[in-house]
Amino acid sequence: QLQLVESGGGLVQPGGSLRLSCAASGFTLDYYAIGWFRQAPGKEREGVSCISSSGGKTNYADSVKGRFTISRDNAKNTVYLQMNSLKPEDTSVYYCAADFRRDDYCAGYVSSYDYWGQGTQVTVSS
Repeated sequence: QLQLVESGGGLVQPGGSLRLSCAASGFTLDYYAIGWFRQAPGKEREGVSCISSSGGKTNYADSVKGRFTISRDNAKNTVYLQMNSLKPEDTSVYYCAADFRRDDYCAGYVSSYDYWGQGTQVTVSS
């Protein structure tokens, strides 16, 4: 069974850090671009960051550039999102998703992705 599982969410104070993990089971991530998305209550799901299958290409939303870093360890079949200098507006449910691709590219839009995790809550509050 193909599955993505996010972990690492929680409650953190403004200015703090969290590292999210996205672990795959039932398939290898070697040929998949991975995206991180987030969705706050009453809002549409938005792209946060993505990484190509090789890890050679990454993209970030303007709102997180310079604060978040995406990386992957294909040997561990896991992708990470390091989030620093967190702000209250980063509060959301964060999802990872996998997009099978034959090129070394990653897309920032929801419809490109085939498999989704269940999400992990990130709350930034004092």
